[in-house]
Amino acid sequence: MVGPDYVQPPVLTPEKFKELKRSPGKDWKLAAPRDSVDTGPWWALYRDPALDQLEEEVVLSNQNVAAAMEAYEQARTLIREAQSALFPTVSTGYSTTRQYIGAALTNSGSSTTSATPTSGASTTTTTPGATGSRGRVTAIYTPQGTLTWTVDIWGQIRRQIESDIAGAQVSAANLVNARLTAQAALATAYFNRKAAVSLKEILERTAAEYQRTLEITRNQYKAGTVSAADVVSAETQLLATEAQAINTGVAIAQYEHAIALLIGKPPAAVSIPPTPLTGYVPSIPVTVPAALLERRPDIAAAERTMQEQNALIGVAVAAYYPNVTLSADLGFTGHVPLPINPAHEFWSLTALAMETVFEGGLRSAQVDAATSTYRQSVANYRQTVLTAFQQVEDQLAALRILAKQLKVQETAVAEARKAVTIYLNQYRAGVVAFTSVVVAEANLLTTEQLALTTRQNLFLASVALIEALGGGWDKSQLPGDFAVQTGPSIFPQR
Repeated sequence: MVGPDYVQPPVLTPEKFKELKRSPGKDWKLAAPRDSVDTGPWWALYRDPALDQLEEEVVLSNQNVAAAMEAYEQARTLIREAQSALFPTVSTGYSTTRQYIGAALTNSGSSTTSATPTSGASTTTTTPGATGSRGRVTAIYTPQGTLTWTVDIWGQIRRQIESDIAGAQVSAANLVNARLTAQAALATAYFNRKAAVSLKEILERTAAEYQRTLEITRNQYKAGTVSAADVVSAETQLLATEAQAINTGVAIAQYEHAIALLIGKPPAAVSIPPTPLTGYVPSIPVTVPAALLERRPDIAAAERTMQEQNALIGVAVAAYYPNVTLSADLGFTGHVPLPINPAHEFWSLTALAMETVFEGGLRSAQVDAATSTYRQSVANYRQTVLTAFQQVEDQLAALRILAKQLKVQETAVAEARKAVTIYLNQYRAGVVAFTSVVVAEANLLTTEQLALTTRQNLFLASVALIEALGGGWDKSQLPGDFAVQTGPSIFPQR
């Protein structure tokens, strides 16, 4: 086969992630072969049965995944189309010719016999001279078969098959990537919804506390120790918080609708119990950077694209060489439809070699274009790898920093709650103005919201990290050359 054979280009790969060097052996551990993220559904790390059930439905019902599946099946059919060109094309036909000879040619009384050059069949023609003759109709029946075969001497067809096989593997990797993207999007929406439920609980609890504060101010006002302004301030604070609690319903509903879309169902068919965002992010095994090349489906797709484009260079180079076509015809002809008379057999064999001697530089331009497309795929592959390294480093840094931030914020929440208690007691004693209580309570609410946001971002960063690590997928699961040609229509899912 003419054209270059595929060799995977090298990429610059660090020995270790930068973020792992910042905290070796403390926050992260190297992935082992039996880690759960390598051997099962990655979302099982969160130990959330509701999330488990939703994630399983993504593979079954998500329409983007279904579209990617059909794209993979379509890519497999292109292989069969290309393979068909390796074999001869056989066609058959059956023709009937009816011929009328007029009376003017049959009234002479004498006749001659002539043979048809192409078929060998003979007809009788009467010369002028006979009287009372009529015209007559003759029929010729010709069953015939034709075989045509363009011999793949230079490997043009085989290079096309090689390209189509790699293209099918690209579609298979894209299918895995579509599935992983949908699963990560669902987990993100799920944790966002839980965070919105937690925010609603915080606001409702705060509103209940503000209601007690309002009762204190009313009692103080009745006792004549404070002005009506304190009561108005307490009422305003309560109503504003209640309004915020009501507003969280918008986010809760929208995240639930997003989850319904991701599992391929209408929003009316999905109802998720309101559960708050609690607990901590589970420990996530982290691979070495070199292993990332085998774990990311988008990297696998980019690598397979390089072979797909490399093979097309060979297809373009083969156009420089002559095409050799063999053809054969076999048939029979006679005046009766059946049976076939072997004596009326005719056949032909043809060998044709065609070479273009001048085309104004078309073939060299096609080879250059194919080469440039391949080089573009190499650049895209290397960029995909670099992007993968960046995404992993980003999420490792986010998890490390957010974990520290959450510890500080949880301490700040505890201190802010103490401050509210102190100021309320001092307000009852008439030591401080109500403004101090309002400021302390507002500070507590803000601090609780910030802590919740940090916890939410931690969960989202963990999902993003698992997605950046490939979600437990491995390139060995990509269907090989034989599988995409003859394997089952759907390769095994995880």
